[in-house]
Amino acid sequence: MTEILVLYYSRHGSVQQLARQIARGVESVAGCQARLRTVPRVATEVEAPGKPVPDAGAPYVELADLEACAGLALGSPTHFGNMAAALKYFIDGTTPLWLKGTLIGKPAAVFTSAASMHGGQETTLTSMMLPLLHHGMLIVGLPYANPELVATRSGGTPYGASHLAGPTGEAPVTEDERKLAFALGRRLAEIALKLA
Repeated sequence: MTEILVLYYSRHGSVQQLARQIARGVESVAGCQARLRTVPRVATEVEAPGKPVPDAGAPYVELADLEACAGLALGSPTHFGNMAAALKYFIDGTTPLWLKGTLIGKPAAVFTSAASMHGGQETTLTSMMLPLLHHGMLIVGLPYANPELVATRSGGTPYGASHLAGPTGEAPVTEDERKLAFALGRRLAEIALKLA
């Protein structure tokens, strides 16, 4: 079974909802399964031990999850046009994998949720691509063959799936956003199978 790691950080649930749609897209491809994982919140004292297991949702990621995956979908809320500190903190700790070349040649996709249409969702997506490119991963986006990409009045970009959550995170994930997240997961899985 080809396994795709869907790794995300979510504060208010929007990114988690996108992650679940991406996982559904992955699992719509015969021979593929999704592994949902998250990262712990960054504490004021970042080296302080946190909870070993989250209260709810996906388990915390380990470097072994990245080693085992055939592809990666990476998701974060938009924080001032960049990924959340919790996800960046985890990625900064992947140097041992970079030294071994573990992720070279594996496909990767990115997704985000932002408070507003111009809240930096596209810069967040491209900033999340940078460490993946340093790892030698192959970036997978959303082609305009997905009709929702042109028609959406909410989230969705060729760089990756996205959601417009509203100023307080109250906006639900729209049908177009769900379809695009599903399509991104499906495309990532299909490419991972071709590369395997």
